[in-house]
Amino acid sequence: MKITVNKPTTLIEFLAEQYPDSSRTRIKKLLRHGNIRCNNKPVTLHSHKLSAGDVVEINTYGGIAAKAGLPFPVLFEDQHVIAVEKPVGIATFSADGSASVQWIVAQALKEHSRGKIHAFAVHRLDKEVSGVLLFAKSKMAMDHIKEKWKEAEKRYYALVEGKPESPDGTIESWLVEDHAQKVHSTRESSKAKFSVTHYRIIKQVNQYTLLDVKLQTGRKNQIRVHLSDIGCPIAGDRKYGAAADFVRRIRLHAYYLSFPHPVTGERISIESPMPEGFLSIKNRDEKYK
Repeated sequence: MKITVNKPTTLIEFLAEQYPDSSRTRIKKLLRHGNIRCNNKPVTLHSHKLSAGDVVEINTYGGIAAKAGLPFPVLFEDQHVIAVEKPVGIATFSADGSASVQWIVAQALKEHSRGKIHAFAVHRLDKEVSGVLLFAKSKMAMDHIKEKWKEAEKRYYALVEGKPESPDGTIESWLVEDHAQKVHSTRESSKAKFSVTHYRIIKQVNQYTLLDVKLQTGRKNQIRVHLSDIGCPIAGDRKYGAAADFVRRIRLHAYYLSFPHPVTGERISIESPMPEGFLSIKNRDEKYK
């Protein structure tokens, strides 16, 4: 539930007005469990100041993972799905049993539900990419989501080198992965997959350009390849043609995911704020996991 603030106040006073029958102890518990977001950012401080026009999102369900102390924010959770904010430097899932977001979420759900609830990755983000990552809590929920996955909307922030020729556009190509596990555009073939990426320029940032990117198809490394194809590789993405003089975090962040709920059919929209320092690029190596 999202509510727009109409006057300056503190977060706990605002929540007390929304839930007059709830004690302040219960309201503070909602805050501790990460169930409150202000302007798309999780807030746990009850004295947080609100201004008119701020948007407060309240998830009263709470959820298992929100209480499990995950090492990354829980963006949405109910009985059927959970969305987390994936950090950079960790894979969505791994085949060799090494640490992954899927493993961490699965272990938390398993432990706090006494083995009754599992985590099924609905989609994936590259290890180098951050943002909204969705899991289903049952195979049935996962199957329902994937049946209507074409109705999902996935949007990304991409900070690219240079500037596209057009303020907005669509990039289409057939993508194939080579023996070195690098994806590239090629001619139509039985092994290649047709891929479509839409972009829109948000603003210029020095010699870089911030894009709003929307996926029509979801292939491996698709955005990274397509932006490189138009001469605008993503900053830090040395694998696909970005400047290699410094080691940098790849500036690609999945900030928005919208999909039909697997049980209610309701449209669920989840947002992740732009990471701190995303637009700041300096002439030195960056330290990040």
